[in-house]
Amino acid sequence: MRNAVGRVRGGILAGAGVVTLLWAAQVRPSARPDALFATAAHLSGLLAGYGVLVLLFLMARVPAVEHGVGADRLARWHAFGGRYVLLLVFGHGLFALLGYAVHEGTDVVSAASELLGYPALAAAVAGTVLLAAVGVTSARAVRRRVPHETWRGVHLLVYLAAALAFGHQLAGPDLAAAAWFWALAHTVVAVLLVWYRAVVPVRQAMRHALRVADVRVEGPGVVSVVMYGQHLAELRAEPSQFLRWRFLQRRLWHTALPFSLSAPVRGNALRITVKGLGGHSRRIRRLRPGTRVLATGPFGALTAARRTRPKVLLIAGGVGITPMRALFETLPGGPGDITLLYRAGAEEHLVLRTELEAIAAERQAGLHYLLGPSDAAYDPLAPQALAALVPDLAEHDVYLCGPPGMAEATRAALLRAGVPAGRIHSECFSF
Repeated sequence: MRNAVGRVRGGILAGAGVVTLLWAAQVRPSARPDALFATAAHLSGLLAGYGVLVLLFLMARVPAVEHGVGADRLARWHAFGGRYVLLLVFGHGLFALLGYAVHEGTDVVSAASELLGYPALAAAVAGTVLLAAVGVTSARAVRRRVPHETWRGVHLLVYLAAALAFGHQLAGPDLAAAAWFWALAHTVVAVLLVWYRAVVPVRQAMRHALRVADVRVEGPGVVSVVMYGQHLAELRAEPSQFLRWRFLQRRLWHTALPFSLSAPVRGNALRITVKGLGGHSRRIRRLRPGTRVLATGPFGALTAARRTRPKVLLIAGGVGITPMRALFETLPGGPGDITLLYRAGAEEHLVLRTELEAIAAERQAGLHYLLGPSDAAYDPLAPQALAALVPDLAEHDVYLCGPPGMAEATRAALLRAGVPAGRIHSECFSF
């Protein structure tokens, strides 16, 4: 996991270094104000174009990258990088505008009007507007108020923005000596996007022919969906991984929903367990048997491959029990090697309880329910409480899945309790 993260991060930084070297090879030193503005515009433009490519690559769903780095980390990198790309894009536009105005001896408004007369520049401005729209809808304060379908639809405009900017980049002076390199980089990323986000999902749908077999109530607002298909072993889906599910039923077909497997793949059957937190997840309880399902994946790196110690502690909060339940059943270990802590607000909120208790009895594994409201005075996931439940806590690998706030607080408690950061494994999403 660490090696994969380091390699991908190093590759991204190395690419930025190559782009900077391409810029440096074309720089003609000058102290003239217009030349200084132009030089800054060239560098920021090249880095912005490269940044857009990186953002698209991070979301291309390349299996080797997703499994090695983790889909949650890739999503965070994508969001973090998007802010800097927008700054570089706006900086490029500002520097280019000021440089042109100084060079022509005109005011900024007149310079902008003249520049928009060039088709490639007008296309780049349109691309910038689209990127700005994506950035605005991705801001936390806005995204909480925007339906997921709207956010996703606006986010897809990144592809159009990249295409509009590509023509401007090749038409400008920035790439005079390396247009071939730029075209090759764009071609590689485009092929990855088309293959893994279009071709592979269609091929999987045709190959596995998934359909809903049953929808079972597991608790208040929680249902399990059992699906049957063909050749499911070819998915190579590991316990705790997730897939993106598209249920071909009214009001659901247009959205791919990420849900973890709540049980290992068995023969021709898959199962997910879903809590009705949003409009789409609540509609899942009304799925009809026989509904066609398109599944893309598997994704996620919270698997047995992360394990480094003989003993393992699994900590689940709320519906985060679904991937932990699959690991609880399948992680190798003898009596006492596997322990599961399940945090829930009240006893009636426990889901898959019968299964968990059967697994614990069969494997002689530890199972503890940590019940109570999150704002209670006593915190069962505090460092002292964790150490009391698991005396040799620091000798465990810890797998953690739950709501973002709970996961962050538990990670901090584990660190204070002496668990090395490298042995705390988690994936956390907030959709």
